Formats: sequence, C-alpha cells, structure tokens
Amino acid sequence: MIELIGSLAGVLTTVSFFPQVFKTIKTKSAGDFSPVWIVMMTTGVFFWMVYGYYINSMPVFIANVVTLVCMCMLTWIKFFSGKQNTSVE
Repeated sequence: MIELIGSLAGVLTTVSFFPQVFKTIKTKSAGDFSPVWIVMMTTGVFFWMVYGYYINSMPVFIANVVTLVCMCMLTWIKFFSGKQNTSVE
C-alpha cells in the first residue's frame, strides 16, 4: 500500500512539470526561470534520484529520473538556447 501511495505522489508531482516543460520547449524561452532555482532544483532532484536508488524505492527513483529529464530540458533552454525573452503569453 505504501508503494502505491509513493507511486501516486511521484506520478502527480512529476506530471505537474509537463505543461511548463512543453510551454518552455514551444516558446524556446526560459527567461522567467531563476537560474538559482534551476540549478538548485536540478541538483535536488538528482540527489532524490540517487536516494531512491539506494533505498531501493522504485517510485522515488523513477519519478526523479523523469523529473530530472524535465529539469535538464529547462536547464538547456535557460542556459543554451540563446533566447532570453521574458514575455508572458
């Protein structure tokens, strides 16, 4: 039962990133994201992923793998896309 709760929490929090990632990819702009937030969030998600691996918790591990991929996409767009437009649509 506890793994089901962890899985549900992982799915909901991870999927909540998708609309923002899709919008950022579409606009090719992450200008509104704080660079400090991106670095701290990406690092934290990485450590959660490692933690999930070491405690052998698939919900924690998988959710953070997917979230890390999303954060890497946001990081790439923020720092390497070349577009720093901060306008909101």
